[in-house]
Amino acid sequence: MARYAGADCRMCRREKMKLFLKGSKCESPKCPIEIRPYPPGEHGRGRSKDSEYLLQLREKQKARRIYGVLEKQFRGYYEEANRKTGKTGEVLLQILESRLDNVVYRAGWGESRDMARQLVKHGHIRVNGRKVDIPSYRVSANDIVEVAEKSRRMVPFEIAQARAGERPVPPWLEVIGGQLRAVVHSVPARQVIDTPVQEQLIVELYSK
Repeated sequence: MARYAGADCRMCRREKMKLFLKGSKCESPKCPIEIRPYPPGEHGRGRSKDSEYLLQLREKQKARRIYGVLEKQFRGYYEEANRKTGKTGEVLLQILESRLDNVVYRAGWGESRDMARQLVKHGHIRVNGRKVDIPSYRVSANDIVEVAEKSRRMVPFEIAQARAGERPVPPWLEVIGGQLRAVVHSVPARQVIDTPVQEQLIVELYSK
């Protein structure tokens, strides 16, 4: 399966903001964007003209990088959202939020979405009692997501239990910390999705 294998911190610097791709490192003084708050590369410190296209492109790249989705899959999500009723940008974010790796991250079981993706791929997550090892699996309302019984004594999950409550949990998701279980109450509405993205710019980019 194709995936980005470069340096995550370069992506944050490219977008000129923290995308929280490295877990606790993003909160520490060692975060590269704290040290070099400008885009990477030879001309990173130069001023670029923020054209309409550039703003749209950067917003799309930011969303892709936050959720860890490559271009082909992201474009597929957009086309699916465009076919559905409702605002295309909002539906796109709902699709991204409904990915299993994102739910595992939102539940606090992975320090980053990348770590959450690994936990899913390694077979540690159950959905409605069945093993699901596909990070892009889409959860639905009333689904129960939980850590497999045999995996609960692993260090990442013990740390997650110890830190339960430290990270805000979105209102569409109920996390039962002691049981390493989460209940998906509904598809998230736009007003409760805290991803710092202007989805309308993404729609404008793909609509051209």
